[in-house]
Amino acid sequence: MNFSDLINAVHTKPQSVVIPSQWSQGRACFGGLMAALQYEAMRIRVPQDRPVRSLAITFVGPAEPEVPISFEVEILREGKAVSQVLGRAMQNGQVTTLMQGSFGAPRESVISVEAERAPEFKPVDDCQELPFVSGAMPEYLRFMALRWALGGLPFSHTPSPAIGGYVRFRSLGEARPVTEAHILGMVDTWPPALLPHLSKPAPGSSLTWTIEFVQPQPALNTHDWCSYRAVIEHARDGYGHTAAMLWGPDGQLVAISRQTVTVFG
Repeated sequence: MNFSDLINAVHTKPQSVVIPSQWSQGRACFGGLMAALQYEAMRIRVPQDRPVRSLAITFVGPAEPEVPISFEVEILREGKAVSQVLGRAMQNGQVTTLMQGSFGAPRESVISVEAERAPEFKPVDDCQELPFVSGAMPEYLRFMALRWALGGLPFSHTPSPAIGGYVRFRSLGEARPVTEAHILGMVDTWPPALLPHLSKPAPGSSLTWTIEFVQPQPALNTHDWCSYRAVIEHARDGYGHTAAMLWGPDGQLVAISRQTVTVFG
């Protein structure tokens, strides 16, 4: 099943979504997909004129592939312009992912500040695409394409303060519109920015993740290469704090991301 197929499954059977093992990272399902599915379940319950503004995500425990997952939604409050929503992904009676989302309709304001433009990477065609090697990297990367343009590769013993490059969905069939659910998948596709500091493979995963969406979202499709840059702000004692941004192909800001990452190495 591709990404869009799984998103559609939330619409038809949100209480029993099964994620195939091809979407795993180690023993767990790909975190970006888990976030996307939980977001989609929440999006269904909120009026369409209230786009998502921010999501706060905690990965409580690993969600197993091939085992049904229930995506639950609770509306905490609906004000005149803003809806506050809580989502829980449940598997075997346990919470695997928690998400608190803020959805807000636009309102009049005299404030208008332009966002930072995309960094000047070398052209995407001049960047080598990271090949997918089953068994040597997370399985979900068979569906995602990365082209490295900044910093070292994971486990290359490169103490770079930042990593970045380009990302899109690997399938080049019919182009499909990119929604905020797809953005969650693209942002989390990139490995933790701490991994290039290591000289040999070691597990690493997101503990918490907050992401904010620029609204209205620029029009993107699954063939578009987006630019990504993540900066390490602090790392010690097996925890790292990173800030990242995602831009569209025209340099327009799409999302602002922050993660607390655990690294076992």
